[in-house]
Amino acid sequence: METWLPFVNTALIAVSGLSALIGFIAVRSQRISLHHNAMLTAAVFAALFLVVYVLRYFLLGTKLYTGEGWVRIVYFTVLISHTILAIALGPLVLITLSRALRREFRRHRAIARITLPVWFYVVVTGWIIYVMLYGL
Repeated sequence: METWLPFVNTALIAVSGLSALIGFIAVRSQRISLHHNAMLTAAVFAALFLVVYVLRYFLLGTKLYTGEGWVRIVYFTVLISHTILAIALGPLVLITLSRALRREFRRHRAIARITLPVWFYVVVTGWIIYVMLYGL
């Protein structure tokens, strides 16, 4: 479980990010139904990620980073920024989705312009953290 659960968790957030990217491309090309479905998929996979992450934390604890030197500084810089933005992302996604579902599209667009780049940053840095912890 210690080897595959972190990968599954990271794969869930990657699917979430890919779905969000598809949703962004869809809305830019006026494919609103695809955008709607892709963003709901992204939110579901992000929620699944959170459930698996909490489960993994309680079952396995945290994995300590063993790198040294400048790489350690890079790791903790990425980790700190990732963690802060991941915490902010939850409420941002909920607000963004609720505005869309209430058909408040002007307000939805305004916050989505913040939510989406944060979402992408969290996904990419999540993979970087995974590779630094388990792949190096």
